[in-house]
Amino acid sequence: MKVLIELGCEELPAVGLNELALSFAEQVALALQKRGFGEAASLQAQALWTPRRLCVLVPALPATQPDQAVERRGPALNAALDAQGNPSKALQGFAASCGVTVAELQQLETDKGAWFVYRAQIPGKTTHSLLAEVLSEAVAALSIAKPMRWGNHSYAFLRPVHWLVLMADAQVVPAELLGVVSDRITYGHRFHAPAAISLAHADDYQTALLAAKVQTDPAARAHTVREGSQRLAEEIGGRAQMRAALVDEVVNLSEWPVPIRAEIPKEFMQLPQATIITTIETHQRYFPIVDALGALLPAFVGVANIESTDPQQIRSGYERVVKPRLKDADFFYQQDLKTPLASYQTQLANVTFQAKLGSVWDKSLRVAALSKALANVFGVLPADAEHAAQLAKCDLMSRMVNEFPELQGAMGKTYALAQGLTSALATSLDEVYEPRGAGAEIAKSALGKLLAVTERLDTLAGIFAVGVRPTGNKDAFALRRAALGVARTLIEGEIPLDLADAIHQACALQPVATTPALSDELYQFIIERLRAYYAERGVSADVIEAVEKNKVSKLTDFAQRLHACQRFKASAESQSLAAANKRIRNLLKKLDPAQALALSHAQIDPALFELTEEHALHQALSAAMQDTAPMLASGCYEAVLARLSSLREVVDRYFDKVMVMSENPTLRLNRLSTLQTLSAQFLAIADISLLVSDA
Repeated sequence: MKVLIELGCEELPAVGLNELALSFAEQVALALQKRGFGEAASLQAQALWTPRRLCVLVPALPATQPDQAVERRGPALNAALDAQGNPSKALQGFAASCGVTVAELQQLETDKGAWFVYRAQIPGKTTHSLLAEVLSEAVAALSIAKPMRWGNHSYAFLRPVHWLVLMADAQVVPAELLGVVSDRITYGHRFHAPAAISLAHADDYQTALLAAKVQTDPAARAHTVREGSQRLAEEIGGRAQMRAALVDEVVNLSEWPVPIRAEIPKEFMQLPQATIITTIETHQRYFPIVDALGALLPAFVGVANIESTDPQQIRSGYERVVKPRLKDADFFYQQDLKTPLASYQTQLANVTFQAKLGSVWDKSLRVAALSKALANVFGVLPADAEHAAQLAKCDLMSRMVNEFPELQGAMGKTYALAQGLTSALATSLDEVYEPRGAGAEIAKSALGKLLAVTERLDTLAGIFAVGVRPTGNKDAFALRRAALGVARTLIEGEIPLDLADAIHQACALQPVATTPALSDELYQFIIERLRAYYAERGVSADVIEAVEKNKVSKLTDFAQRLHACQRFKASAESQSLAAANKRIRNLLKKLDPAQALALSHAQIDPALFELTEEHALHQALSAAMQDTAPMLASGCYEAVLARLSSLREVVDRYFDKVMVMSENPTLRLNRLSTLQTLSAQFLAIADISLLVSDA
């Protein structure tokens, strides 16, 4: 049977609606899975939604729930029977609660002991009879940050619920949820088709609503928005600039989207492009139109939630609401141009960054000092680094950024250029915020990269120093994002910065006490961010862990080792050599303190070799060490591992023929010294013992 669930609501918030609707479908599938209908993914529960409804369609469910296997564990065997083997009262009570005799109970044997158990097969219920509790359970499982109450009811939801459809094929399933009783009645577009629609069958749902000017499929609405907006933009030789997040928001604001092109008043086109685009996108949810080079054209696309008989009226309305916004922006811009950026520094001193860390100006001075100290590594003049860092936050005090916070950085660059500062400095004032999000580009200029790193390192060092760390979903200062921004900038920008030293310098500049342990913790926090970063690029967790063991200070070096190990892992020799290294590490771990101390001072003595395999490994290892020394010094890690891989056969023969843990302590120490030397060659790059497939 086909199951249809629809919650009809007052207009739901556009932001986050995707996640809510998908979660609703997932919870319905999980509730069905819990009742034995199969794995949630196999049920193909489809999420549909509009601003006024959440819907789940489950295409095919059996009419009856599968029979349910029941198992209840009773008393432990040693407590269930007395010395004569007679059932205790506990066992008798357990049997009675299951509706059977003690003789009908079974026994369960485990490695932790034995128990009496009750096992039975219970016939499945009709699917129809379970759907109400499935719905109730799914809604209760939804995570809603700010639920709303209405009337004098005790229940709450994201928005008031006005109707509920719950159908299995042609039948209405009786249910009551959030004060609404289930029915087959749904409603079309608020203006085009406001009358009630009676559904004869669950199959009729999408077709009936399409006829009532409601497109319940968000992907179809998104296609309409994208295709229609681009068509309108192409008519004037441009393309609509459509950020994915804004498209999602616009799609979630309409049940029947109709794109309409409007014009930007020409008198405002002299404003900075970023200002106009932010006004159009952020405040009005419109799509700006740009030319082939990305320059803004005097037009935009708005999306109406109605198929108007007079679209000119909607177009005029769009232009009417944009004009005062742009007029305000023009006023702020003209006023800001009269004020040099540096003059805002005194105002920054009145803005608290964090109670124990001082003002934003105090932070700017720390970033300036750190930038000056690290400038040479980035190929930047120290004086330029210091000057740029001191100006980097000044635009926060401008009228424009106060009104449009999204323009921080962009306005700093704009005002710096207008005031005759160098292009490199101006660009860095915008690039300090890059990367601006997951997957966004890092800063392009050397000065921009420097500021992007030092600004984040100061934030990380300061916030960690005052004891505020991310926990769960709470990360008030976006420290995880800052840490990843540092790592990405250094790796993708190929900056050979000693991260551990830079963290130490950032910590030393803080106005609160820091310790070497704090620096180590912060270094590890940044490295941890690389796990997900590299996992998305196909690097396995064991490879990351193997390289991480070496505590590499330069992330460019970390990246080189990582790629070398990833390629090594794919080679034919990797598993054998990784297993050998794991075996060596396990042998060394078993040494007592006295043996470990002796090994630390031992040197390989070829005169003690008894077997051909010992001589062969020593000679091959000595040659490999001589060959790889210059490779290792120049960071050619892939070549080092390739050369060491040639030792596989001789290492395999050594382990086959040589008893390492000889009863003769002198021989044992000499053999362990050989193996420790072998392992050290690999450890110079990474702990490859972690690359064993079954590790």
